[in-house]
Amino acid sequence: MPSHATEEPEYQVLREVAGIELRQYAAYAVAEVVVPGPADEAGSQAFPILAGYIFGKNKGERKFAMTAPVTQAAVPMKLEMTAPVTQSAAPGGFLVQFVLPKGVTAANAPEPLDARVQLREVLPEQVAVIRYSGFWSASNDGEHLAKLEAALRAADLAWQGAPVYSRYNAPFTPWFMRRNEIWLRLLAPQ
Repeated sequence: MPSHATEEPEYQVLREVAGIELRQYAAYAVAEVVVPGPADEAGSQAFPILAGYIFGKNKGERKFAMTAPVTQAAVPMKLEMTAPVTQSAAPGGFLVQFVLPKGVTAANAPEPLDARVQLREVLPEQVAVIRYSGFWSASNDGEHLAKLEAALRAADLAWQGAPVYSRYNAPFTPWFMRRNEIWLRLLAPQ
């Protein structure tokens, strides 16, 4: 389990493979919204909606501490799409999530006043993770996604679904101090 000043979902590192981590995440709850994008604007579109929810725009006006990460993933329009879903091509928009604090579940969280905000439990899962710093850009993300996929292929590990781009710092954090991650959901338990 990580130890950080900002609360994160609990996970255990199962093993490291070629500079990436294979993690087992415990279940956690999220507040999420789908925005149209494009990718480089999705976070800015979603942030005021989700921040409104955690800062009291809910039934009961309950406020929550900010947690990390804020995640973003492309949403496919239909499951029968044949082309892989990437950060730049998302016919269904982008799913942006705020992790809710420990002890808050979709069942006990206050109802959002904004109908665009949905509450959901993320089930326990295993993910492959690459961690990197730098600006949030298509080139930086693309470079690290390619490294993550190459490491998984070399280790003969399969994944499913769109990459999840996880941001741990505010946009004003200097680029060299930013913690960014890309998560790929593993198909088979490790």
